[in-house]
Amino acid sequence: METRHLRGKAVADHIRSELAGDIKQLKSSGVIAGLAAVLIGEDPASQMYVRSKARAFAKAQCFSKTYHLPAETSETELLKLIRKLNIDSRFHGILIQLPLPKHIDSNRILNSVDPRKDVDGFHPVNLGHLMVGQPRVIPCTPHGILKMMEFYQIPTSGRAAVILGRSTIVGKPMAALLGHNTPYGNATVTMCHTRTRDIWAITSQADILIAASGQPGLISGKVIKQGVDIIDVGINRVEDDSEKGYRIEGDVNFESVQGIAASITPVPGGVGVMTITMLLYNTVQAALRAVLGK
Repeated sequence: METRHLRGKAVADHIRSELAGDIKQLKSSGVIAGLAAVLIGEDPASQMYVRSKARAFAKAQCFSKTYHLPAETSETELLKLIRKLNIDSRFHGILIQLPLPKHIDSNRILNSVDPRKDVDGFHPVNLGHLMVGQPRVIPCTPHGILKMMEFYQIPTSGRAAVILGRSTIVGKPMAALLGHNTPYGNATVTMCHTRTRDIWAITSQADILIAASGQPGLISGKVIKQGVDIIDVGINRVEDDSEKGYRIEGDVNFESVQGIAASITPVPGGVGVMTITMLLYNTVQAALRAVLGK
């Protein structure tokens, strides 16, 4: 069996071409979809993501502004900024780049964002709508994964889907989406985490395996079954002796699953580009709802 590589660029290009009409419609009304990104501290991965976001928005002729604050910024100062962004009509979306410094309560900060501008989909209001099967805003990475499955025609109905990781960013919303009665749902979902017993016995039964553990190379060909479709969400910075001093690896040992998995998303080049694309998508949709009542 030759393992198919599910690359994100083709899917992202398709979605962005569809968004062009919405962006044009907004401009005809004198509106440019706008995103405020709040970055605190000097985390290299966060800085890289925010730069990529800015390039994507500029390419789509949308507006974005990054508020880069020092690591010692207080929770009170951050809340004050978010209150200003909530009422700033230039911005239809607000992104709080995670992780935040340890002295700041992430939940309190995320909950302070106006749900209508919560383009990450992390506010309890938006997560609640998602859980009951009436999503308004779907978190970017899970949404991107669904779009990839649709584009590459990866079936989900009736299949055993195993998710490694229970974060609010990926694991929990992904489990809800795959379990809903929708064209790309109706899967039987198992969510594994650090307390899961016999985890490899579970992964070896998966028809769909979504790896979001944050542990480079955790999944090998020895713990999966023939024909599984793998979505590797991991983006792990691993130090090496190259000129850059590091390489990017997924949660899956890519080489070891070749010829066993039916398909896999490569890292880099897979899910990562979809996360940024769906952030753009969510921001444009927020602008349409705010301005045109859609």
